[in-house]
Amino acid sequence: MAATLFAAATITPAYAHPPKDHAKSEQKSDPQDDSSKLPPLPADKSVDQTTVIAGKSLHYKATVGKLPVRNSDGKIIAEVVYTAYTVPGASPSRPVTFAFNGGPGASSVYLNLGAIGPKRVRFGDAGDSPSDAPVLSDNPHSWLDFTDLVFIDPVGTGYSRSLEDKDKTKKDFYANDPDIKYLSRIVYDWLVQNQRLRSPKYVIGESYGGYRAPRIAYELQTQMGVGVSGLVMVSPYLDPASVSGDNGLSPLPWMINLPSMAAAKLEREGKLTAANMAPIENYTQTQFVTDFFAGPKDKVATDRLVNKVAELTGLDHALVAKLNGRIDIGTFLREGHRAQKKIGSVYDSNVTAFDPFPGSAERKSNDPILNAILAPTTSAMVDFITRTVGWDVKGRHYEALSYAVNEAWDRGTPDDKPVEDLRKAIANDPKMQVIIAHGWNDLSCPFFGSKLLIEQMPGYGVADRIHLDIFPGGHMFYTRDDSGAAFRNDAKAIYTR
Repeated sequence: MAATLFAAATITPAYAHPPKDHAKSEQKSDPQDDSSKLPPLPADKSVDQTTVIAGKSLHYKATVGKLPVRNSDGKIIAEVVYTAYTVPGASPSRPVTFAFNGGPGASSVYLNLGAIGPKRVRFGDAGDSPSDAPVLSDNPHSWLDFTDLVFIDPVGTGYSRSLEDKDKTKKDFYANDPDIKYLSRIVYDWLVQNQRLRSPKYVIGESYGGYRAPRIAYELQTQMGVGVSGLVMVSPYLDPASVSGDNGLSPLPWMINLPSMAAAKLEREGKLTAANMAPIENYTQTQFVTDFFAGPKDKVATDRLVNKVAELTGLDHALVAKLNGRIDIGTFLREGHRAQKKIGSVYDSNVTAFDPFPGSAERKSNDPILNAILAPTTSAMVDFITRTVGWDVKGRHYEALSYAVNEAWDRGTPDDKPVEDLRKAIANDPKMQVIIAHGWNDLSCPFFGSKLLIEQMPGYGVADRIHLDIFPGGHMFYTRDDSGAAFRNDAKAIYTR
């Protein structure tokens, strides 16, 4: 996941806010610790481990380490912690992949222990609970058999920390452009320190990490002098401007969300297939747009739109009619499960939790998946770092999801820099391969937004430069075994091509 911090149901995708009472408590505290009072971070440490991938045993080295971030005067202003998995004795041609999650405010634990790392902990699916034992097991869908892996925790997440005061931290780290600059330098520094500049390099990012990935690739190409062989964007947040709000004029926010709502209904009926989704996607790009632009004053067009949207979403026809066929995410997640007194998750609308306040006019709880994943991922990662690796961090909490970072983030104006940098990075390098992967049911970063963007991309003279893969599941589709296996196979193809 996302992610993310991940997205809450009522806000801009890829940005999560805590419940209101939590938000108030966070605002009273300074999101920047006084790091001068904390013990120094330990020296890098490694352990030898073994896992089984695709039925074969693989020996590797797991390293937890840190890299400094320096300002223009050479002063260290932050320390970035990473977890790396490398296969000893491999040739210089062995690829290395750098992984980023999103938020902003999420550590890389989700891609690490959920998607592509050599070990995993269960989280994010229906039935998973915060009290489940946070025990790691071999990940059969790991990518470690075809690429080394480096998971990077941005400043303020995991154990990574700023050494500056609150204002300087926000300026230097908690904004879109500075974030890309220093994280690209971290990638470069890791490559130099580990003598891996000759290796093929790949970047993977999830959710807001999908915003980071193409921008980091372009920064590496054009500023750091490092070529990138491939990009993988998982449930990416690529076009903030298209979903930044409803002004009543643009059909885009409604278009982007509707197919994922329809996919969730089809999955509940056991009918979710690409073939069954194709006419829904076609409707969304054609008749839906025509009827939308006709406006509510055109009763024939509006009735036609309402009838179709009610059919696709499964929501009560009277409710859809009251909203003129414009179903927002919050309404879909609550009303679709109100009869069971449950709420759906924005990350996978078919993953539900009991609504603690079912009689309230407004939803008063945080996202079901977002609340459920924090305990297993935090406990499993801290146990791995401190007990398995023996990287002894004293006086520091591991921030898997930092609401403080998310609150402090300077979002600026919604921009299209990820798409712009993706276009330029591909144009610069005719050998670069790209995968954009989504889950059908994700409403935080819906697949249809990426589909529309890809359809507007140039051809670049080579077929299939950008692959759009859609899997059963939601934002973290990879937690489903079938989807995780299919995702691994699709990714392996661009590494071996």
